[in-house]
Amino acid sequence: MTARPPPGQPPARAGLVAPLTPARLLVLGLLLTALVAGAAMWWLQTRAFYREVSADAVLLARPGGAAEAVPAEGFRGIDSDSSPIRFRACATLPPQDPVALLPYPFPRPLVAPGWFDCFDARAIGEALERGEARAVLSEAGVVRGVDRVAALFPDGRVFLWTQLDPCGPLAEESDRPRACPPSESPP
Repeated sequence: MTARPPPGQPPARAGLVAPLTPARLLVLGLLLTALVAGAAMWWLQTRAFYREVSADAVLLARPGGAAEAVPAEGFRGIDSDSSPIRFRACATLPPQDPVALLPYPFPRPLVAPGWFDCFDARAIGEALERGEARAVLSEAGVVRGVDRVAALFPDGRVFLWTQLDPCGPLAEESDRPRACPPSESPP
């Protein structure tokens, strides 16, 4: 027979851990599943499909459509086969005559994974808005409706990314800039 606690005191507990009831096991299982799923989702989005790429030159488009390979130093790049808009790269180029390059009218630098630290989409976008860098076409139509864009800085730094052509066939009508020509209706 166990002794009863004096009046006004809670009963003594055998241990500090509550017993695992079916409801507690269910909650614990749900929490562990959510933790594993969240970690897998993070890894798949930021690590799994990226691979490093290298290059000795960067293509820059000239008016008229011809592209020229410009020697690059310190090229660092990433890409993925899972999406055509995952390419990001950083390099240094010899000084370029911006007039001789084809301007890109609607640049939108896309965010790179945090571990790819040479590419800061926000800083590049702000520099483009302030006129500290110039966006030019690197390659049109890398795949259907996707262009490779380069942001050139006066000190020779260049940042490259792929983005949907805002006036191209894959652009949503609601996202098309007003300066784009009218889209053709599909047959």
